[in-house]
Amino acid sequence: MKEQYLGHLSQLYGVEEHRLVGGKGDGMRLLQVKNGAGLEFTVTADRCADISRLSFQGDNFGYFSPCGYVAPQYYDNKGSGFLKSFTAGFLTTCGLTAVGVPCHDAGEDLPLHGDISNTPAEHIYTVIHDDEINIHARISSAAVFSHKLILDRTISCPIGKNVVKITDKIKNIGTDATPLMFLYHMNMGYPLLDENAKLYIPSKSVTPRNDHAAVDIGMWDNMIPPQIGFEEQCYYHSFDEKGLAAIFNPKIGKGLVIRFDPKQLDHFIEWKMMGIKDYVLGLEPANCHTDGRDVMRREGNLKFIHPDETIEYHVTLEIIENLSEWETVTK
Repeated sequence: MKEQYLGHLSQLYGVEEHRLVGGKGDGMRLLQVKNGAGLEFTVTADRCADISRLSFQGDNFGYFSPCGYVAPQYYDNKGSGFLKSFTAGFLTTCGLTAVGVPCHDAGEDLPLHGDISNTPAEHIYTVIHDDEINIHARISSAAVFSHKLILDRTISCPIGKNVVKITDKIKNIGTDATPLMFLYHMNMGYPLLDENAKLYIPSKSVTPRNDHAAVDIGMWDNMIPPQIGFEEQCYYHSFDEKGLAAIFNPKIGKGLVIRFDPKQLDHFIEWKMMGIKDYVLGLEPANCHTDGRDVMRREGNLKFIHPDETIEYHVTLEIIENLSEWETVTK
């Protein structure tokens, strides 16, 4: 048995908790996970238990923005103030009652992408059982005279298998029906992302978000080198039975598959941002689009969560370890 060779299991796998020192991230709690098969990722306890870093066999997969780590106390919830603390990382959760552009809806001024990503977990703990690492976190989104929601998140990773499963359960503990908007802002970055990267999204339709994106609709899946003055382009994808998006870079021989249920998460946003320093590809399963809650309401597509109701979302990440696996995914 391999345990006979080890002084401590952390030689191969496990979770270590650290705190940042200095800068705007000072004091933030980070749970660093490794699975013993080359996959490593960091869960940020003080930012919605999001995944700030993800790498495989030493190659970084996520985009880390110029903001770096920013603790919740620096969050600016006015308008687009979100961008001042948008670490991005591999995963930033957007919601719970607003996603997308700032707007005014039903008497509320709603900030860009909501505030859940800047909310610390009230409880977070790790359980390693049956050869699986599980991180459990509870995040509260509530206010007096307003919505009262609880997010229970579980991030699971089998030991020795390069898969991450995210399960989110949102419960309305209040007395009123509440708008529910939820988006997994997954951000691909260098070296997984560069002009050599291949993108595979087998959607049934692709719709540009605006006229600017429409100009390059034929190149929605084509990655280019970083550009000066690049203006972001967003594309809305729709699926039938199987939600899937994958990226692979032959230069490093690695990639990633995102799987989700399009009946739960019935929107998928591709955020293509090819700017210098702002070089990122967002692959984003969601229950809404990003044009704002007011637009969702006018369209009649705004979702609600009712008192005592619990709604679950699931996303699975699978590492592509070589070209053969990529070809299996895309065949």
